[in-house]
Amino acid sequence: MLTLGPLVFAVPWALAALAVLPVLWWLLRVIPPAPQRISFPAIRLLEGLRPEEDTPHSTPWWLLLLRLLIATLVILAIARPLIPSGTAIPPGGPILLVVDDGWSAARDFEARRDRVLRILDQAERENRPVALVTTADPMPGQRRDVDLSPPSALRSTIGALQPKPWGRDLDAVAELIDGAGLDATTTVVWLRESIAAADSDAFGDRLASIGPVVVIDGTGGGPVWINDPDPAALTLTAELRRGTTVGDRPVAVRAIAEDGRVLTRQTAAFEADSDRLTVEIDLPTELRNDVARLEVEEEDTAASVFLMDERYKRRPVGLVSARDFEGSQPLLDELYYLDRALDPFTEVRRGTIDDLLERDLAVVVLADAGGITFEQRQKLETFLQDGGVVLRFAGERLAASDADGGGDTLLPVRVRRGDRTLGGALSWSRPEPLAPFDSTSPFAGIAVPDDVTVSRQVLAEPSIDLGDKTWARLVDGTPLVTAERRGDGWLVLVHTTANADWSNLPLSGLFVAMLRRIVALSQGVGGTSERAMPPYALLDGFGTLGGPVTGTEALPSAATRAELGMPAIGPRHPPGFYGDENAREALNLGPSLGDAVLVAGVPTGAVTQALEAGRDTELQGWMLAVALLLAILDTLIGLALRGLLPGRMIVGGAGRGAAVLVLASLVLAPGSGLAQQPQRQPGDPEAFALAAASEMRLGYVLTGDTWIDGISHDGLTGLSDELTRRTAVEPAAPFGVDVERDELAFFPLLYWPITREQPELSGEAVVRVNQYMRNGGIIIFDTRDQYEVAVPGAAGGSGLRRLVQLSQALDIPPLAPASPDHVLTRAFYLLDEFPGRYVGGTVWLEDERVRSSDTEVSPVLVGSHDWAGAWARDAAGRPRFPVVPGGELQREMATRFGINLVMYALTGNYKADQVHVPSILERLGQ
Repeated sequence: MLTLGPLVFAVPWALAALAVLPVLWWLLRVIPPAPQRISFPAIRLLEGLRPEEDTPHSTPWWLLLLRLLIATLVILAIARPLIPSGTAIPPGGPILLVVDDGWSAARDFEARRDRVLRILDQAERENRPVALVTTADPMPGQRRDVDLSPPSALRSTIGALQPKPWGRDLDAVAELIDGAGLDATTTVVWLRESIAAADSDAFGDRLASIGPVVVIDGTGGGPVWINDPDPAALTLTAELRRGTTVGDRPVAVRAIAEDGRVLTRQTAAFEADSDRLTVEIDLPTELRNDVARLEVEEEDTAASVFLMDERYKRRPVGLVSARDFEGSQPLLDELYYLDRALDPFTEVRRGTIDDLLERDLAVVVLADAGGITFEQRQKLETFLQDGGVVLRFAGERLAASDADGGGDTLLPVRVRRGDRTLGGALSWSRPEPLAPFDSTSPFAGIAVPDDVTVSRQVLAEPSIDLGDKTWARLVDGTPLVTAERRGDGWLVLVHTTANADWSNLPLSGLFVAMLRRIVALSQGVGGTSERAMPPYALLDGFGTLGGPVTGTEALPSAATRAELGMPAIGPRHPPGFYGDENAREALNLGPSLGDAVLVAGVPTGAVTQALEAGRDTELQGWMLAVALLLAILDTLIGLALRGLLPGRMIVGGAGRGAAVLVLASLVLAPGSGLAQQPQRQPGDPEAFALAAASEMRLGYVLTGDTWIDGISHDGLTGLSDELTRRTAVEPAAPFGVDVERDELAFFPLLYWPITREQPELSGEAVVRVNQYMRNGGIIIFDTRDQYEVAVPGAAGGSGLRRLVQLSQALDIPPLAPASPDHVLTRAFYLLDEFPGRYVGGTVWLEDERVRSSDTEVSPVLVGSHDWAGAWARDAAGRPRFPVVPGGELQREMATRFGINLVMYALTGNYKADQVHVPSILERLGQ
């Protein structure tokens, strides 16, 4: 790398090519430009022609300077000049690149990737090896190494680098670096996350012990993440956290359904002295239950997304009671404690069985209900089969019913008539507490308080499957809660009352926790506590849900978690959904972050740089662009000096400015309009004559009908292209000719389509046309009326009749049908007919028996075949009109006739000479 003032050259050896510039100057001087090419016009225009300036014998000095400037710019561009931004890594030995790729790096990860690539660019320019190490634990099956490599070898690794949806393990990285054996010349570059880790300070000191440290921090106020909302809250909330209390900060939270619909968007702002913010997500119950995730806008991290499982859904629960609510004594009401326990996390509805089942419900609660009709039992059975939960509580009515005889089918187990009462025949000496819940119970993991006791209950009849149906027991082993699967739903019986008459269970928090688990069963998620949950859909570092990742493990069951605790979020247990499509449990990153704060301070002696620091200004692209523009300019000048640009240009040598030359070239270049066709203005015949005489071209008579004139132009253009392709004749673009004012002598052949609207010829036009025919010009009169329906009593079609009228004053010689041995049949191709767009009809030529002219060519050819229509092609080279009836073979024969016609106009009766007869006979024999 070479520094010259404010410029730095990344490839300084390329500057050695500047020494070749004097040699290039000498070569350009000794090689003169190509001589100018002048296209000679007709002989009559040579009179008085004087060359204004001669072609120079050597390259002009200003053109030499231009070409040397182009070479200099290319050489400098190869040397990769740049203007440093002042944020380069200090010079030295190898570079240790430490990249934090934990969850908080995702919000500006692309900027981090770009900064790493810029560091690699500098290392490559300075030929310094680089060791790359990331601080987040790698994905299962991957490993971290600290190996010095060429910068180019790390580009693919950086391109594939992605943030991880978990935190960093700085201790493990420090041990890895210590074992790498880096020397004291190593420069450490640490792209640091904005959230501090517990061991950030110690890790920074260990990096400083290796060598000089450059710390690159992100910008902004750090990330925002979502903590665990209260599932028991009446309103869904997003509990937001940030790592600082400095400044106000507006945020927006979106509630998103599983199909990606945005259900609502709520805005709020952190106050200047707070790192916590509660945002209420106000939604109806039906929409709240559709919420699959909450996310903070423009954060794009795994912690800014909170996945919602069944714990956060409010299920509609119907309460059915056998007696009315006792407003004066609410504590005695059977539904009072149920209503208070269910209201925080469900939508509670009251009514009869018939009324409640008319609406969608998740759970129907029967608090010692009696008098259930047969029709109501049928409706409840259907409700169970469809996945609902029926929760029953015991009481006086159930104890007095004939359930032991099988009369009540809405019970999971058979119960004894009567009840077990403290002090009764089936009594115990004191109230019995609850036993801990089995690991297979939906209540597994819920702590059982010692002060919750039962003094009266309905007993279950012993049976073989009673143990499998028991979810909760008293200490003495008697069932307290039993359940049975019915279809897709559950029938659950609590063997005590829903109020405080028989137990103090409704007065405890255990009652609320048990009800929450039972309500969750209505949506098929009861298994989340009963078994291990395999990964179902996992979050990546940007907070996007994807499929399971190889190497991840199942989420332990609730019983295991109660014993060993929740597993740490990491490569084995990334955040996401665990379970299957019927039963899922969410594992979120935000609640595990605790009181995370922004990183503060830097290692001793470290240099800090901002992530979005200024970039080095690359000049290579600009220099190549300028060199390309100058090369285009040089090409135009070279073409102009050689006379290869169209139009009239006066090109001088050293005394002419390049700017004037290029401007003239661009004005007269193809496509500018001036070079395509002359501007035929009244009173300006010289301009038309100059353009027409510069090159050989065909002409057509302008009829005033733009459609017919367009066909004539396209037809002669197509014929000219075929002449160029097949013969040595290279006509220029055809011109339209106004016989009233244009000179006709420049055209060997004129195509004149006849239209009914053509005006009569003036006397001056008649003189001009007659003179053209006498001087050897050929006019093709095309009446284009071969297939026109004949008018009774009329002679010929409308075109022929109009031609007769127009030609009254013209000196048209006697005509006769073209003979089979006419020279037109062999001027270039051997033909026996002269088709156009149409076939048939007669082609009329001057009668050779009474020839009046001495040109030995017929000045007139008359036909009705629409030859221009057969020759015409569009811009893409496709035929414009069909030819009938012979198709493309007929079009080919029409093209051959056109070529013969042009050859006849240019060579006269050359082919009629007897010297050519043997060759013609030989070709006929072949």
